[in-house]
Amino acid sequence: MRGVIFDGKRTQVVDDLAVREPGPGEVLVAVGAAGLCHSDLSVVDGTIPYPAPVVLGHEGAGRVEAVGPGVTHVSPGDPVALSTLASCGACADCDRGRPTMCRRSIGRPGRPFTRRGEGLFHFASVSAFAERTLVKAAQAVRIPADVPPASAALIGCGVLTGVGAVLNRAKVEQGDSVLVLGAGGIGLNVIQGARIAGASAVVAVDANPAKAALARRFGATHFVDARASGDTTAAVREILPTGADHAFECVGDVRLIRQAIDLLDRHGQAVLLGVPPAGTEASFPVSSMYLDKSILGCRYGSSRPQRDIPRYAGLYRQGRLLLDELITVTYPVEAFEQAAHDVLNGAVARCVLTFDQ
Repeated sequence: MRGVIFDGKRTQVVDDLAVREPGPGEVLVAVGAAGLCHSDLSVVDGTIPYPAPVVLGHEGAGRVEAVGPGVTHVSPGDPVALSTLASCGACADCDRGRPTMCRRSIGRPGRPFTRRGEGLFHFASVSAFAERTLVKAAQAVRIPADVPPASAALIGCGVLTGVGAVLNRAKVEQGDSVLVLGAGGIGLNVIQGARIAGASAVVAVDANPAKAALARRFGATHFVDARASGDTTAAVREILPTGADHAFECVGDVRLIRQAIDLLDRHGQAVLLGVPPAGTEASFPVSSMYLDKSILGCRYGSSRPQRDIPRYAGLYRQGRLLLDELITVTYPVEAFEQAAHDVLNGAVARCVLTFDQ
C-alpha cells in the first residue's frame, strides 16, 4: 500500500508499505483523507524529535476496515475521524476526564508498519499518510456519514486543538475579548472557537495580509497586519486599550509568546499552542503576573475526543463550525512534496492528502 515515510534524512512516497492486522482493542482504518499539518513537517526539520523510519500524518478520517477482539463501539464500514490520543482509559488522568495527560498516550510509538522487512514507527499513534493505519479503539471516533472525509480529517488535530483550547482550556465566556497571534490552521480554529463561545472581540494578528478575509470569515472582528503595522502591540492596544482577556499564541515564536503575555488585561490568560524548537526558553516580567494573569500550556486542546469529535461534527452539520472553508486545496498522496512546499510557504490555510480507495 501507499504511504509517506521519513527515514531520518528525507521524505518519500512509497507503495510497498504493509500494516499488521488489528489485535485486541485495536482498529484497522482505511484512510480516505489526511490533513497536512506543520507538526508533520516539524518531524522532518527536527523541531519535533522523533524516531525514524516513521510513517507520517496525524489528521485522518476514513472507514473502519477491521476491528480486533473487544472493540464494540465501531464496526467494519463505520465512518470515523481519528484522534492522536492513544490513551489507556484506566489511569487516574483518564478517569478524571483528562486523556491528554495520559502517560501512555505520549511518546511511546509502536511499529505496526513494515517495509522490506523493516519495522516503521507510528507518528502520533495515527500515521494517517498511509492507505491503511492501525489505531487503538479509543482513537477511532464514529462520525455521521454525511461529513466528508477531507473535512472530517481536520477535526482530529486542528479543530480539537484550536477550538478545544478556547472551549476546554481557556473556557472563554460570552463577551470576553480574545487575541489570536497567528491565523494559520490552528489560529483559524481558535478564532472560530472564540466566535462559537460568544466572544465580543476577536483580534487576529498575522504577518500575511492575505489572511485577513479568511480570518474574518471564521469570526475575527479585527485583523492586524503585523508586517504593515510596524508596532503590533500599539495596533492591538488601539482595539483593546486595556488588553485581552485571552491571548492565544499559535505560531511557536518566543517573541510572540512574550507579546501574548504583555497584551493581557488584568486577570487575563495567555494560552500557548505553537510549538517552538525543543529546549526553547521564554521570558516575561514576573511583576506583570501579580494582576492575576496566567500562562497556560495546552496539549491537544485539552480534548476528550470521544466527546468532542461528535460535538464538533454536530456543529459542522448545523453550519456553526467551518470545516470545508479550512481546506485551500486537496492533493493526491503522490503530490506530498508539493503539498509540503505550499504549507511551508504559507500558501494554504490547510491542505489535505487523499487516497483513491
